[in-house]
Amino acid sequence: MEQDPHESFFRLSPDRVLEAVERAGFDPTGHCFALNALENRVYDVRVDDGEHLVIKFYRPGRWSRETILDEHRMLFALREAEIPVCAPYRLPDEETLGEQLGIHYAIWPRTGGRSPDELSESEVAVLGRLLARIHDTGESLRLEHRRELGVETVIDEALAVLERGDFLPPACRERYLGAANAVAEVYRDRSSGVPVHPIHGDCHVGNLLRGDEGWFFLDFDDMVHGPAVQDVWMLLPGRDAQAERQREQLVEAYREFRPFDPRWLDLIEPLRAFRFIFYAGWIARRWGDPSFPDAFPHFGTDAYWEDETRDLEEQLSRIQLGGVAGVEVGGGAEGDAAEHDGELTNKDFFWDL
Repeated sequence: MEQDPHESFFRLSPDRVLEAVERAGFDPTGHCFALNALENRVYDVRVDDGEHLVIKFYRPGRWSRETILDEHRMLFALREAEIPVCAPYRLPDEETLGEQLGIHYAIWPRTGGRSPDELSESEVAVLGRLLARIHDTGESLRLEHRRELGVETVIDEALAVLERGDFLPPACRERYLGAANAVAEVYRDRSSGVPVHPIHGDCHVGNLLRGDEGWFFLDFDDMVHGPAVQDVWMLLPGRDAQAERQREQLVEAYREFRPFDPRWLDLIEPLRAFRFIFYAGWIARRWGDPSFPDAFPHFGTDAYWEDETRDLEEQLSRIQLGGVAGVEVGGGAEGDAAEHDGELTNKDFFWDL
C-alpha cells in the first residue's frame, strides 16, 4: 500500500534524511541534527569533508513542485546578479528538487553568520539597496506559480480554516470576524493602485545573516507577489521613533534603484494585522501535525481567543484612527500593542522555516 506523504513527513527519521543526502551524491558522516522549524522539516547534516549542509523537506500539500521551483529560479537569478542569497545545490539529475517518500526536498550549503540584534544607519542603507535589487530581479522573472499577497489569500483563507474547524468560541466569534473583515476593507481601499511584484514575503531579521562575507538573505519559501512595503515593514517592524527613522533611511536607499511612493507606508498597519490573522489561521491549519499542540498549548482556549480578539480590535482602532503609518493611538510609542507584538519576535518568526 502506498504510504501517505503526510504521515511520512510527521515521522521523518535520521535514516531517511541521510538516505536522501546520499542519493544526492554526498557522503554523510552520520551527524544529523533537526533544526528548530515547524512548517517544514529542516536538518543540519555533516558530510565527509567536514562541511555541513542543510536539507529542507517541504511540507506535503503546501506548495506544488512548480511553485517551489519558482523559489529556486528566483534564488539562482539573485545569485547571478551578485545579491547575497543561499541557492540550493543541483542534484545528480541537474534538478534542484528531489523527492523522498513522496516529500519534496532541497539541499543547501550551510551559511555562516548571525541574525542582527540591531541595525546601524549604514547597515539599514545597505539593506535598502539590496532589497530594491531583490525586487528588481523578481520583477524581471515570470514567477507565475507564486500567489499574490492579498485579502483572499490571507484573511479569507485564514477565516475559512478557523470557521471550518470551529476554532472560534461563541463569546469571541462575531467580534473577531468583524474586526478581521474591517481590516480587509481597509486594505482593499489603501492597496488600490499599489503595484505588486515578487517580494521576499517574510523579510524579518531572523531571515538575515551577517557574517564575515557580509549579509545573506535566507528562506524565500514564502515568496509572493506583493507590495514592496511588506518587506520594508517586516525588516523594521517597530513603531517607535527609531524604527520610523530607520524606515525612512531604508526607503531613501531603496529609491537609489527603484521608486517607492511614501503613500505605500499606509499599508504597514493593515499588513501587520494580516500577520495576526494569518498566524492564527496557520496554527489552526496545522493542528493535525503532532508538533503543533506541543508548540502552542494555549491555542484554542477561551483566554487565547479573548487576547487575540482584543489585540485585533486594538490594531483595527490604530489603523482607523491613526490613518497613516507612524501615528499612534493612545498608550505611547509602543503602548497597548506590546503584548501582541510579543508574538512578532525572531523566535516566533522561525515558524515558517
